[in-house]
Amino acid sequence: MISYQIKLLYLHLLSSIVYNDMAKVGYIFKANSYDAFDADKEWMQQYGCVQVIEESVEHETLRPLWKQLMANLERGDELVVAKFSNAVRGLRELAAFIELCRIKVVRIISIHDRIDTRNELFSDTTAAKVLEMFGALPEEVAVLRKSSDHIMRLQQNIKAPVKTKKAVTKEERDQTIIDMYNNGHSLADIWAASGFSSKSSLWRIFNKHGIKLNRGKTSGPRKKQKSKGNEADGGNV
Repeated sequence: MISYQIKLLYLHLLSSIVYNDMAKVGYIFKANSYDAFDADKEWMQQYGCVQVIEESVEHETLRPLWKQLMANLERGDELVVAKFSNAVRGLRELAAFIELCRIKVVRIISIHDRIDTRNELFSDTTAAKVLEMFGALPEEVAVLRKSSDHIMRLQQNIKAPVKTKKAVTKEERDQTIIDMYNNGHSLADIWAASGFSSKSSLWRIFNKHGIKLNRGKTSGPRKKQKSKGNEADGGNV
């Protein structure tokens, strides 16, 4: 009799240790079509979740944080999800999830499905409600996935317009050439900035605007060549 009582006391203490060491954690997939995100996160925090994991819409296909969470769950933990259709991507994944939690003795709480596997929070949930959740899950997952794919396509395909270089008018180009010459820039720099293929275009602009060439051996307006054998510039500018 004493031995039996000791065994019961041992089991009670072991059960207390398991539940005292358990961790509460929440998970929400941040789909753009999911409007209850803030309210669900607050519910999880008030319930005592040590962390609320937020999976971004860009990771809808692989769900890396969800997989990491499944791997890190330990015996006696509690997992709170906003809704089963928000956490898993189909009935097959839901079945595997429930089986994993059964093996690890993990308590599952689904806020909007009003399901608590310990049957404490939502004791009024009937079997009919659970079956209704199973029946509606594929359609809800499809809607969630379609919305997520749409958002990702918009993010990938619609890009900010590329700024094009403003076209420079002929007058602006001429004025830049004149200003550079008056400010002491070399002819090589002016020629490079002008985009002309020949330096003779610079002389044309200088003559057109009456610019007196006053650097080096050149003075006065630029004159055209008289003959092929004569030097045209009278010296370097």
